[in-house]
Amino acid sequence: MNPEQLELTIGWLYPGLMSTYGDRGNVICLQQRAQWRGFKVNVVPLDQQATVADLHKVDVLVGGGAQDRQQEIVMRDLRGAKAEAIREKIEMGTPGVFTCGAPQLLGHYYEPALGQRIEGLGLFDFSSKHPGIDARRCIGNVVFEITASRLAADLKAMLGSAPIIIGFENHGGRTYLGNVEPLGRVIQGLGNNGEDGTEGAFYRNAIATYSHGPLLPKNPFLADWLLQTALKEKYQTPVVLTPLEDALAAQARKAMFKRLAIASVEKEPLKSGKS
Repeated sequence: MNPEQLELTIGWLYPGLMSTYGDRGNVICLQQRAQWRGFKVNVVPLDQQATVADLHKVDVLVGGGAQDRQQEIVMRDLRGAKAEAIREKIEMGTPGVFTCGAPQLLGHYYEPALGQRIEGLGLFDFSSKHPGIDARRCIGNVVFEITASRLAADLKAMLGSAPIIIGFENHGGRTYLGNVEPLGRVIQGLGNNGEDGTEGAFYRNAIATYSHGPLLPKNPFLADWLLQTALKEKYQTPVVLTPLEDALAAQARKAMFKRLAIASVEKEPLKSGKS
């Protein structure tokens, strides 16, 4: 298909309330990598003024982090028809990346350090809770291997080998998975809870993670997977992305791996868009 004929709509969940720790960088990364390839891109803020019709037009969903009070405001708005629209989109295969506070909204519930339990949408079979105001936050660089089977296979087909994700986590809540596939296995950092070695979750085509960074600029192949999946779901035909020049991203990743003394991944190829 001619790239100029392709169009994607990125739905940005509550940009005024859930953009902590630079998570807007994930939206910018998706938009720019699509535009570099000649696609038309629309970014739609899915906030209190958004309608159910707006949600149904979205091809990719992006959600970021938030403080407890902001999460509570979001969940008061995200009820009824809006919640059902997001549930329907994810169940039908719309890809998305949900960081830190956003995944907590998609689970069964989040228990803050202070205040009432915040009920989630129950899309992901996990629950999150804060261990208390005196508990240490989970802060620092996080590195993990993708273990979600289908995502790992897709990325290996794109890149030639299974990639390692690098990011930065900063969360007080701990997430405990039920019957849902972990996104990855922690190599360095704390991940979901600092106990079981898991990081994030993967369901349908939705990525849930505690990794900021922001995530996609540090791991541009994930952005390309989201774009490729969104195009395939929308147009119901495989779309091969034109490779982009990611030398600077590759150098930055190698520098971080060296800094973190993770030498085994320095030879990892980074050729996003490989068919």
